[in-house]
Amino acid sequence: MDIIKNRKKFFAVSLIIICIGIVTMIINSVSGKGALNYDVEFTGGTSMDIDIGGDFRNSDISDIIKDVTGQSAPQVQRVTGTNEVSIKMQSIDSETRTALIEALNQKYTDMEVHDVSDVGGTISGEMQRAALLAILVSCGAMLVYISIRFKDFRAGASAIFALVHDVLVVLAFYAVLRIPVNNSFIAAILTVLGYSINATIVIFDRIRENKSNFRVNETADKINKSVIQTLARSVNTSLTTLFTIGTIYILGVQSIKEFALPLIIGIISGAYSSIFLAGAVWYMLIPKNEK
Repeated sequence: MDIIKNRKKFFAVSLIIICIGIVTMIINSVSGKGALNYDVEFTGGTSMDIDIGGDFRNSDISDIIKDVTGQSAPQVQRVTGTNEVSIKMQSIDSETRTALIEALNQKYTDMEVHDVSDVGGTISGEMQRAALLAILVSCGAMLVYISIRFKDFRAGASAIFALVHDVLVVLAFYAVLRIPVNNSFIAAILTVLGYSINATIVIFDRIRENKSNFRVNETADKINKSVIQTLARSVNTSLTTLFTIGTIYILGVQSIKEFALPLIIGIISGAYSSIFLAGAVWYMLIPKNEK
């Protein structure tokens, strides 16, 4: 398996997925849905948890919310295995909230309102800044650490490139699948970063160990050999983790699924970037006279 020779093909696959995500974000933004499906924790708004007391359709509840509030895109999600529904929308005042509950009660006479909460714009803005800061700080710290550990800034840059790739791929799936961007988004992204960098470091360690086994002008062979030698470890670790998270996704409630699905995507992306991209980027950053 000549990864270095076929690196353009691997880059093309990633570029296509990321471009699909970007195009989807643009289309969603133009259509008024928002580039991503931001939850109230990120945008501010009103959240309601209601036990309908019987069977219902999300579309019926969504239509009632639109009629009462005038909002075009409320988020309505059934809690799996129950008659409960989670409603999230732009902020509404107390009069509109009362009118909405009365309208829902007219159609669903046995319903019970369990929780109503509001998230202000200030808090949501702080959440967005905290999420971005957490990602930037973690990537910056890893860049410094890896550069020092391998005594080569190009190794750190290659690893961070792979991490940025994973974040963009996960964001692409958030856009395409309209996965809610909420508190679990931050945890999912940081978990993916930690998992991906671990796989990349294992490969980079083997590249360093193989340094004495290859001549200066055999860098491509050294990287290919190192990736192949660690391939079983990378694949087995990823599959073991996927089995666990896949089970959680299948058996978990909706809020757990919203966390597990991005992890599944991120683990697959992380394994792909570690095996096919990180070493290739390191190779591309090496001067020709050292290859």
